[in-house]
Amino acid sequence: MRILIADDEKGIRLTLRDDLADAGFEVIAVADGEAAWNELQRKPCGMLVSDIVMPGMDGLQLLEKAKKLYPSIFAVMITGNTSDERNKRAVELGANYYIEKPFDNNQVVLLAREARQKFELQRKAEEQKSFQSLVGSSEAMKQVFQLIENIAESDFDVLITGANGTGKEQVARLIHANSPRADGPFIPVHCGTYAETLIEDELFGHEEGAYTGASGSRAGRFQRANRGSVFLDDIDDMPLPTQVKLLRVLQEKEVEKLGGTRPIPVDVRVIAATKEDLGKLVAAGKFREDLYYRLNVIPLRLPNLQERYGDIPLLLEHFVAKYGGNKGYRIDEDCIAALEAYDWPGNVRELENAVKRAIALSGKEKILKAEHFLRPVGPGAKPPVPALTPGDDLRELKDVVEASEEAHIRQILQHTAGAKGDAASILGISRKNLWEKMKKYGIDDSSASVRLPPVSMNEDDE
Repeated sequence: MRILIADDEKGIRLTLRDDLADAGFEVIAVADGEAAWNELQRKPCGMLVSDIVMPGMDGLQLLEKAKKLYPSIFAVMITGNTSDERNKRAVELGANYYIEKPFDNNQVVLLAREARQKFELQRKAEEQKSFQSLVGSSEAMKQVFQLIENIAESDFDVLITGANGTGKEQVARLIHANSPRADGPFIPVHCGTYAETLIEDELFGHEEGAYTGASGSRAGRFQRANRGSVFLDDIDDMPLPTQVKLLRVLQEKEVEKLGGTRPIPVDVRVIAATKEDLGKLVAAGKFREDLYYRLNVIPLRLPNLQERYGDIPLLLEHFVAKYGGNKGYRIDEDCIAALEAYDWPGNVRELENAVKRAIALSGKEKILKAEHFLRPVGPGAKPPVPALTPGDDLRELKDVVEASEEAHIRQILQHTAGAKGDAASILGISRKNLWEKMKKYGIDDSSASVRLPPVSMNEDDE
C-alpha cells in the first residue's frame, strides 16, 4: 500500500516516513498541500497522512480534493488541538482518524496496518463478486462466464460438473456473490472429507445426547446457510443413506437435527459440484435418480485446462503476479511453449502449484525456465510426462521442445541465406533473442549454410 505524508514540519515528516517505510510500506513525504495534491494526481495512494494546518493549501482542502479523487482513501489528519473545530470538519469530509501532536509514530504505523487490512478485505470481496477471479479468454471460458451471469440472478439450484482442479468452488462463490443472496452466508461442505457416520451431523446438526459424545445442541451447515447458499462439493462421494435425507431437505425446505424431534425451516440455495458423471453413477446404482434430477436444475460444466485454448499464458501471468511478491519474475518464452504442450491432468490447480514450485526453485533467478517447472521434487519424484506422439521417444518435454526449436531456427536461417534480421522477423522474435538462441544451440553463420537462392540482405544482417 502506498502512503502519502503531507506536513510542513520536517522532523515529523521525515521520521514518520522512515518508520512507515521500515514497517514495509511504500511512502512519499512532501512539505505542503500543493505538492501532495500533485502527487495524488500523478499516482494513486491508499492512505493519506496530513497536517491540518499548512501554508497554502491546508490539510482540509487537500482532504476534500483527495476524497473526490479517491473516495476510499484512508485519511489520518494531524492536529495541534483535539478541541479544534477543524477536526470536526475533517471527519465530515471523510477522515478516518485525527491524532494530536505530539504523537508516537507507532500509532500511525498501527493505523496504516489497519488501512492495509481494510483494503485487502475490500479487494477480496470485490474479487469474489468480480469475474476477474476467473482468469481466461478462451471460447470455453467465455461460455462459462455467460452462463454464470445468466444463472446468478435466479434462485434455482445448480449442479457444477468438472474434473478436480477446474475451479468448481470458485465458480460456486461467484454465483453466490452475484445472486440476490449475496449478503447471506456461503457455506461450503466437502462431502468427500467426512466419514458416513459424520456427514449427516455436519449437514444437519445434532441435539444434545443424540449419540455418545454429543454434548450440547449444534447447528448443521444447512441451518448456518439460512438465507444464503450451501455448496455441496464432491456430492458424488455422498453415501446413499445421506442422499435420502438430503432429498427430503430439498423437497421440504426443512432439516431435522440428529436426535431432534421437530423440523427446522431453512431457506437456502443449493449449489452442488461433482467430479464424476452423475448420470453414469445413477445407472450404476451409486447415486439416487430422484436426487440427481432434483439437483440438476441448472447444469454447468467446467472445461478442463486442455480445452481452454490460449488461457495458459494468461494463467501463468496471473499466478506469477499473485505469488511472485512483486519481485519481477517472468517466464521464458521457450518455457511457455513447453507448458502449453503439457496436458495438465490436474488442471488449473496443478498449473498454480507448478508456478509456486518454479518460484521456490528459481533461487535468485528472475527468469522462470522449464527446469524450474518440470524439476522433480522429493525422493522418487518424477517430472510431468509430456504429451508425445506414439512411439519410443521418451525424452522430457523440454528436450523435445528445444530440439524442435533448434531444427526450426536452422531451417529458417537456411531459407533466409543466413540473414538474421529476416529470420528473426519470420520467427516473430527480436534479433537479440535470435542471437541468444543461436548461441544456446551452437548455431553459427557457417552451420546455417545456404541451400536456397539468397535473398537480399541488409548490411546489418551480417
